[in-house]
Order: sequence, then C-alpha cells, then structure tokens
Amino acid sequence: MDELLKKYLERGKNNKKENKKLLLSWAKRKDLDQLFHAKHDELFEEADCLKCANCCKTTSPIFRDVDIDRIASHLRMKPSEFTSKNLHIDEDGDWVLNSSPCLFLDEDNYCKIYEVRPKACREYPHTDRKNMSQIMGLTFRNTTVCPAVAEMVERIKREIV
Repeated sequence: MDELLKKYLERGKNNKKENKKLLLSWAKRKDLDQLFHAKHDELFEEADCLKCANCCKTTSPIFRDVDIDRIASHLRMKPSEFTSKNLHIDEDGDWVLNSSPCLFLDEDNYCKIYEVRPKACREYPHTDRKNMSQIMGLTFRNTTVCPAVAEMVERIKREIV
C-alpha cells in the first residue's frame, strides 16, 4: 500500500473513538451530503484504489440476489452453486463471502469480475450517495478500512471545526 494511504488509514484507526462520536453527531447536519460529496471527489482525484484494495482484502460486500445471478451467469454456474461454494448468510441476514481476501481479487489488486461486481462494490465507499446521515455507522466502520474515507473525515473535521 502507498505510504500516504497507510498514513491516512493509520490515522483513521487511531482516531476511532473520536470519529465514531463525531460521525454520529454529524448525522443531524443539513449540509452533510454536500460536505462528503465535495471531499469524496477531492480524495478520489488523489487516491488510487489499486494501490490499496484494503476493502477487498479485509471485508466482504453484501451480495444481493441480482448480484448473485449476474456473477453466477458470468462464471457459467448456477446461482445455488455459486452461493454454496462462496457465500454464507451473516448475522444481519445478508449474503457475504466465506473468507477474505475476496476470491475475485488478483495479485495486482484488480477485480477479476469488475464488469459484473456486486452493487456494494460499485458504490463503495458510499461517500458520494444521497442521505449520508442514514449511513454514519457504515461510514465510521469504513474509516478503519478505507484510507480515503479516513482522510475525508479528517478534512471535514478541519473544515467544520
């Protein structure tokens, strides 16, 4: 992982307690979407996900039925075969990978099924979506996984404090 990305991620992990409290308090802000979307665009101009891929190495996306069907078709498998081989239902009732890193992550941090990847992967880290206030818990968890999210939160802190 790139040194700058490591620094961002380390800071996110070190500021865990503070970030959790802040993010939950930010949920009431009317300008939350605007704040995150501006920083999202800024950070993803700078950050190269292929130098990191920590999300693919450490967490599993949620697989919706439509994702399972699309990926299974791409792999020329039955959806039931794909799920029985690769997925399980987690404590929230969602289909997730059996293990990490993601079985579709190659040695260069590219996704082997990029064109048909799950919606959760396409939208990750979710910091450009509407109604950010609804996902502050997820955003907090992502500060410990995604260096860009960790740095986004730091930059927003500096801007609004």
